[in-house]
Amino acid sequence: MIPVRAGKAFVTCGVVVGLVLSIAQFSPYASTPSAARCGSAAILPDGWVTATPESVGFEARQLCAIGDAVRYGRLRNLHGVVVVRRGRLVFEQYFSGPDEHWGSPVGDVTFGPGTLHDLRSITKSIVSLLYGIAHGQGTVGSVDRPLLDAFPEFADLRTEPARMRILVKHALTMTLGTEWNEDLPYSDRRNGERQMEAAADRYRFVLDRPLVAAPGERWNYNGGATAVIAKLVSRGTGQPLLDFAQEYLFAPLGITDVDWITDLKDEPKAASGLRMRPRDLAKIGQLVLQRGHWGEQEVIPGRWLQEATTAQAQPNQFRRYGYQWWLGGSPFGDAETPWVAGFGLGGQRLFIVPELELVVVVTAGNYDKPGQGRLPLAILDQFVLPALVGAPRE
Repeated sequence: MIPVRAGKAFVTCGVVVGLVLSIAQFSPYASTPSAARCGSAAILPDGWVTATPESVGFEARQLCAIGDAVRYGRLRNLHGVVVVRRGRLVFEQYFSGPDEHWGSPVGDVTFGPGTLHDLRSITKSIVSLLYGIAHGQGTVGSVDRPLLDAFPEFADLRTEPARMRILVKHALTMTLGTEWNEDLPYSDRRNGERQMEAAADRYRFVLDRPLVAAPGERWNYNGGATAVIAKLVSRGTGQPLLDFAQEYLFAPLGITDVDWITDLKDEPKAASGLRMRPRDLAKIGQLVLQRGHWGEQEVIPGRWLQEATTAQAQPNQFRRYGYQWWLGGSPFGDAETPWVAGFGLGGQRLFIVPELELVVVVTAGNYDKPGQGRLPLAILDQFVLPALVGAPRE
């Protein structure tokens, strides 16, 4: 595989192609004619085996149209796309644009395969995987035990019978039944996650919120739930969260370059602080696709992943929620194909499409912008899946 520069974009694709596309083909994210240079199949230094798009059922010209849509302003603030099918990296493209490090602007960045990117709330999905690993090791107990059992220092909270009915499972599914508001922008100090970060004790802040519904009755997006799940992992295993992640999740996958933003007390921002390379995030997706196996090793128990990626709550009529994982579907041919996903502020996405053996990573810079979820869904629905539908069948 030979990476080349196309304007400000870094492109990896399996073949040299010329693009002659109609404007209407991808409306409203249309592209205009251009060309992309691509290389042959190879093994990359980070362990990925590449393949030509055609060898795994894609039309390369449709994938490479993503770059044209960016250059002509149809896909705004896109930072990168990685596509993996059948365990082979078949397409990646990176761009330049303004970025942030956990809310702090860093100016224009030229992205590439080695550039770390904020995952924001995709971090929550990875925390779920870490809990699953610890659960398999027998260090965090049952998901059906009272959440406060893991926090004996808050003895006063344990005297409330209603609060003792909050289980670990309710934190995993964001159905705690407590007051929490992350509908506000994260720049607003009234935002629940912002308040948690400013609290003297983040765990007491989360666990002491007023009860507004019966546990398990109502889904409410809550980064505090992820924070307490992460604390269960570090307490149960006796390791700092990042150390545990590096030993039991990242190292088996050959992931060596990560950053987990911490607070002033050196606590990891478990709800949104992880930074990774898109290629490495794609490995996480491939691991989930392979039901926790990487080579001959079972990194995450398959039973846990089955439970974690099964609908446990329903945030709205379009989406369902597992253990910190989103569940949805996209049109494919004459039907809909289901996917599992990690969602992150700004347009960060990790899509896993089991029926198609497909993993798609999208990074973007639309932090706190309205409609930020439309861009990554357009990448999947209007570029990647149509490229697969139109490909020659095996």
